[in-house]
Amino acid sequence: MPRDFKRSERVAGTLRRELAQLIQKEVKDPDVGFIGLSDVEVSRDISHAKIYVTVFEAKKAESTIRALNKAAGYLRSRLGQEMRIRSVPELHFTHDASVETGLHMDDLIDAAVASDRRESGEPEQDAEE
Repeated sequence: MPRDFKRSERVAGTLRRELAQLIQKEVKDPDVGFIGLSDVEVSRDISHAKIYVTVFEAKKAESTIRALNKAAGYLRSRLGQEMRIRSVPELHFTHDASVETGLHMDDLIDAAVASDRRESGEPEQDAEE
């Protein structure tokens, strides 16, 4: 039996696709760096959408989120033109730090492995092997 998708899940998927295109093509703010939309959560009543943004330049994360929240009204009006939906949810952009956290964890693991090798007297190997 196929899984029935809730309306809010369908709207979230459509919002994600449309927002990715709009941000790439129409947002000209220089504060918006290189980003990716990692997830979109829409409330059950479709009045609010929380957009999780991955910023690939960690130093620009705060200014990028601020710029996107500033452009939220424009993006919402453009979404109203592009989507066939009665009311477009309010957009709330949030920084998704999972990529930075993952890279930090990788660095910690590499450092721990290198430390163990030094203590045991094994020759250190390149991480690429």
